[in-house]
Amino acid sequence: MDTGKNDISGWLVRRASWHLWVALGVVLGAAVLRTARVTSDGGMDNAIVVRAARTWLAGGSPYDDPHFLYLPSAVLAAAPQALLPVSVLRVLVPVAVSGCLLAGWACALRLYGVPLRSRCAVLGLLGSAACFAPFGHLLLLANWTATAALALPLALLLAGRGRWTAAGVVLGAAIALKPLLAPVALLFVFARRTRALAALVLVPAVASAGAALLLPDPLGFVTRTLPFLLRGDDGFVRLYEASPAAVLPRLGVPQTVAEGIALLLCAAGVACAYLRWHGPGPDALRLAETAAGLMLSAFLVSRPSYDHYLLVVVPLLLAGVPYAGSVARTPWFWLALAPQLTGLSLPYLEPPQRRAFKDAFTLVTLAVTVARHNVRSRLLGAPATAVAGKVTMNGDPAF
Repeated sequence: MDTGKNDISGWLVRRASWHLWVALGVVLGAAVLRTARVTSDGGMDNAIVVRAARTWLAGGSPYDDPHFLYLPSAVLAAAPQALLPVSVLRVLVPVAVSGCLLAGWACALRLYGVPLRSRCAVLGLLGSAACFAPFGHLLLLANWTATAALALPLALLLAGRGRWTAAGVVLGAAIALKPLLAPVALLFVFARRTRALAALVLVPAVASAGAALLLPDPLGFVTRTLPFLLRGDDGFVRLYEASPAAVLPRLGVPQTVAEGIALLLCAAGVACAYLRWHGPGPDALRLAETAAGLMLSAFLVSRPSYDHYLLVVVPLLLAGVPYAGSVARTPWFWLALAPQLTGLSLPYLEPPQRRAFKDAFTLVTLAVTVARHNVRSRLLGAPATAVAGKVTMNGDPAF
């Protein structure tokens, strides 16, 4: 990376002092301890999956709970937790969630070639834990989105090193736990990686089919969960959804019109992601920005769509900030994240049931920012270029 004094990149990639590491340890430790104290079961969302596993172990159907929105394979994955006492889960779960986020951040950094001991590595994670509200929300809820936040950058790191089939296996395993990363399959279509795409599809398909045979209601996901997701008729859940299809009707827009707007935005985002993949620039940027564009496009139409879904995309983009041509260098990237600052109070949006409006602003603004950046990268080219396995900016070697 450019280590000249005229660019922040050089400062970011230099080794962080021990003071920053101590500050990071204090912030992460405090977040984990707080979660362990205020939750009785490790987190509400994880408790739903564990409760489904306990129901299955007792001979019942996990899909009797309408809020269990996972594939059958997730039931088996949660079974070990169902055998543990609650006192252990309340500590183990927040540690596991924070570990997934930490490992995902490390993979995102390595995708771009940013040193793990750099200031960028420490400050990025420190800022996310201390200032980015969805980070705390995910830790408190212990949603299995944390597995996707690890799997996506890990898969892209493998793909960036030419190991596409391994990347497909990683994504497939994550989809077997939670189908959140299914839209990334389009990246494999863009790249014409047929074998890797087959691995991505077969891993969750085989895992779910095998697990379904062990359930008393093998088709429960199809007959109960899918209709629930398509209708999105849970009044409580709808208050926290950030997709335009859920937020616009609360402002008086007809439901069909809102869904049409969301679909148009999604289609445009996918088209821009396609252009980005076939555009110039280092593989790291192309992989990350194409995948981010696909995921944000999906979040615009998915039901449900929550603020903590942003942790699948934002760290992946943030890790590329040392690159002069990255989307994290654009002002709209930071303006999109501004409403998510911890402790920020906005008039009329204080009640938790109204924060969906802030989340929708962040989601739509970030999706449009990434889409616009993807088109510009295709048309104008990227200022950072790969040379001999390293990154150069304005002619200066990266590392």
